[in-house]
Amino acid sequence: MGFVKAVKSKAYFKRFQVKFRRRREGRTDYVARKRLVIQDKNKYNSPKYRLVVRFTNKDIICQIAFARIEGDVIVCAAYGHELRKYGIQVGLTNYAAAYCTGLLIGRRILKRFNLDGVYAGSVEITGEEYHVDSIDGQPGTFRCYLDVGLARTTTGARVFGAMKGAADAGVDIPHSNKRFPGYDSESKEFNAETHRKHIFGQHVADYMRLLAQQDQEAYKRQFAKYIELKISPDSIETMYKKAHAAIRENPDHEEMPVMETTGKRKRWNRPKMSPEQRRDRVKHQKVAFRTKHQEGAGFE
Repeated sequence: MGFVKAVKSKAYFKRFQVKFRRRREGRTDYVARKRLVIQDKNKYNSPKYRLVVRFTNKDIICQIAFARIEGDVIVCAAYGHELRKYGIQVGLTNYAAAYCTGLLIGRRILKRFNLDGVYAGSVEITGEEYHVDSIDGQPGTFRCYLDVGLARTTTGARVFGAMKGAADAGVDIPHSNKRFPGYDSESKEFNAETHRKHIFGQHVADYMRLLAQQDQEAYKRQFAKYIELKISPDSIETMYKKAHAAIRENPDHEEMPVMETTGKRKRWNRPKMSPEQRRDRVKHQKVAFRTKHQEGAGFE
């Protein structure tokens, strides 16, 4: 190899080390990720599953994932917009919908690993803290850990609604009741009835009744979709009960039908040309250039 001159610019001597890209973008908390991802050495290559819960303005995203060197592997996923299939047409991002989405992904992942018949979870929803235990002579429970990302883990946050739904589905998730709605940090007491009301959307029903009494115009404006679908405050709990039963009956994901497009597809750039077409195009450009040059010079 020949002599190569070392080019040492100002950047070469800088000691500043940039942070990871997703840290610079403010998208990943690597302190929390390290603790969620690193597996015990005596467990070798066993995946450490995480229940990833994220909220957007119009949807809820729940995923079961584990980490590998090349990136995270998504094992199973459930979304808030899937709840329409189970009879929930409105309020797809509230606490009750988060619970349903967590219940959906919990039953779906257990069915994928053939554990849905072994661990039924908490069929009767009381709002109490529930932990599934392994059954002797049967495969162990499916364990995963809650990944909240950058969300604030305040008491009553919706991420814990999704976690509660997955726990009631039969998934083993280490947690306590200190972040559920109904927990009082001063008295250190937990009111399970308050939590149950949030699971069945009664906090929304109470607000609907209050707003209907105080401001009828605001009620019609804010709950227009509820009024259009004839969903009253008294029927909300029944709607969620039917959704829970339907999710347990069939948690499978259904592929969306592919829409058939008619007509010619629009495009805003030129189609890719073959080598023959490119050579022919260059040939025509040369002829056009010569003709233009001869006309400008005034001779043939």
